[in-house]
Amino acid sequence: MRTARFRRSRRASAVALLSALTLTALAACGTSSSDNGAGGSEGGAGDSDPAAPLDPKTKVTITIDCMPPAAKAAELKEWKEDVAEFNKTYPNVTIEGRSTPGQCLEPPRFTAMLKAKSQPDVFYTYFTDLPQVLDHDGAEDITAYVNDKTVPLLKDIDPNVLGSLKQDGKLYGLPTSNYTMGLLINRKLFKQAGLDPDAPPRTWEEVRSAARKISDLGDGIAGFGEYSAGNTGGWHFTAQMYSLGGDVVDTSGTKAAFNNDTGRQVVENLHAMRWEDDSMGKTQLLKWGDLQKQIATDKLGMFLAAPDDIAYMVQQLGAEYENFGMGPIPGEQNTLAGGNNYMIKKGISSDKVKAAVAWLNFKNLTVGKGQFDWARTKADKLPVGVPQPNFWLGESKKKDDAARVEHATMPVANFKTFMDNPVPGKAEPPKAQEVYKVLDNVMSGVLTNEDADIDKLLDTAEAQVNQVLANQ
Repeated sequence: MRTARFRRSRRASAVALLSALTLTALAACGTSSSDNGAGGSEGGAGDSDPAAPLDPKTKVTITIDCMPPAAKAAELKEWKEDVAEFNKTYPNVTIEGRSTPGQCLEPPRFTAMLKAKSQPDVFYTYFTDLPQVLDHDGAEDITAYVNDKTVPLLKDIDPNVLGSLKQDGKLYGLPTSNYTMGLLINRKLFKQAGLDPDAPPRTWEEVRSAARKISDLGDGIAGFGEYSAGNTGGWHFTAQMYSLGGDVVDTSGTKAAFNNDTGRQVVENLHAMRWEDDSMGKTQLLKWGDLQKQIATDKLGMFLAAPDDIAYMVQQLGAEYENFGMGPIPGEQNTLAGGNNYMIKKGISSDKVKAAVAWLNFKNLTVGKGQFDWARTKADKLPVGVPQPNFWLGESKKKDDAARVEHATMPVANFKTFMDNPVPGKAEPPKAQEVYKVLDNVMSGVLTNEDADIDKLLDTAEAQVNQVLANQ
């Protein structure tokens, strides 16, 4: 899934990343392929020293995915401004943005694009797409092209984020955004239930207690919500396992690792909240978008989410920023992490690769410029202040954080608990979509059947996930 409305593309099959801060991922993605362009051949790399920065005199055309469509007027305005600013340094580089609504919305289309080698020169992916892209020999190894001269702030990019874009020590992409999952709360319902919205629950026991108090408000209000369909149930089961220090696949990537005491703890807690406490609401088999609608209309107290859900709910569902807050994922051992990035099509000329790196550095990897120009973002009435994406470290982080606060369009104090208590992020498991599909059955089974056999659910899921992993 590749839309902002469907969270975590191809990672949760109805999911795509709405980048609340960058807003570049609000655009529908394109899939048009590149032609030779002005001055760039489709021959292999090697036209010039890859480690050297792009010569401003170089004449080349590059095609780039995910130019905002006309319907996103403010984002398209910023895109055009950035192209014009970029061309002040590189006047001979022609940026051809691709905006083809629908082409990046569904996993099969992305796969078809890779098979046909029809991706643009610079194409948009999620961190979890790397294996698929490499299986189709679709991305250039850009290790030699990326250094402190071509990407001056490289040292300040979180190495865990860059690590998501590497295989066998080789770099295949540059990040646009990242996220870690936390506990999203409805501050209004917390206050009504006598809970402190500035101190969200930090353990699953506290979540259960708070959920009971919120559901006691009545009027169809649920205290805690969870997914169980469309692969999103398995996605959240994984997040809960991580939060308790567990995993869903072992370190070898070949066997399931959830049929144990930690897995039973996750499922038993959900069963107790659903059937003993009646704090999760009557409606189940929910997928991405359902919980957002519930919490935005004050019918849900809390659920696991990434911070960018907040901007989606304000921009698309008419909610108010002031109504939301966040804390770290309960348990706080680990949390599910992910993000999105751009890769560069394999086989294009060295000059095109250099131009692509130069553009991505300007647009996505420069504090105060491009997507990190928060003063402009605020002036264009786009959201500023959601705590993620934020992949900066060191001085870059200090500068960017200060600018976010200075130009914030929302009460950033509502996210203080989340920001002050970072939880180590873990990547999604191998064969994530297929694994999540299996684990949906565990979540739906326990949330729709009071008499569910938890051991049987886990046993069956373990056997099925092992079969999935055996087919890699």
